[in-house]
Amino acid sequence: MPRNHALDLIKWLAMLCMLLDHLRYVGWQLDMLYVPGRLAFPFFCLAIAANLTRTPDAALTGRYLGWLLTFAALSEIPYRMFVYPADTLNVLPTLALGLIVARAWQQRQQPMMALLGVAAAVLAAVFGQHLMFGFAGVLLPLGFVLAWGRPLYWALPLGVLCLAGNAWESLFQAARYGYAAAIGGIAACLLAPWLGLALLRLDPQARIVPMRRWAYAIYPLHFLVLLGLRLFLRAF
Repeated sequence: MPRNHALDLIKWLAMLCMLLDHLRYVGWQLDMLYVPGRLAFPFFCLAIAANLTRTPDAALTGRYLGWLLTFAALSEIPYRMFVYPADTLNVLPTLALGLIVARAWQQRQQPMMALLGVAAAVLAAVFGQHLMFGFAGVLLPLGFVLAWGRPLYWALPLGVLCLAGNAWESLFQAARYGYAAAIGGIAACLLAPWLGLALLRLDPQARIVPMRRWAYAIYPLHFLVLLGLRLFLRAF
């Protein structure tokens, strides 16, 4: 199967937006980076959906899920060192549960897969307060699977789902007071799924470096690098 360069672009943009979002915690006043940061999670969910739709009949093997769970465990300590105190687990458990739910929907004719999907959804609903982006975040990869190949207006309900995953009370309160970062963040949540699906329909002419399994290491390592930057800034 030929390499999807638009998908590689989405992955790189997701990483970049994540990094920009987390730069807000190093000590600089960079509140507006909250806005591009809202694109990171939906773009990661879109990448999962893209991989699932390419091979809808493939078994849910440990290769994909195993890498997510392995780096979820490896990332938790760096994540909590950087984001302290952390209210939720790092983002990878949310993506892992979203992967299970979406794949189970694709293979719902298989009783074991249907049961696994229901179990993952129940787990996300019960422990949603401990998951980054909550139950809505777990459903977002499935939403992209359902919207795949359909007109772009199918992405509009996914924007609401994305906003639900970011629905902190302080976000809406700040928006009511006219805080630009909050207003921009809400707009970014609503538009992110549409923007991601639109970008995937492009055919980039420039060669984009493929993002392979080594990219999983970026997640825990970037926490350590930013933590080091924060300590450096505090020292000087």
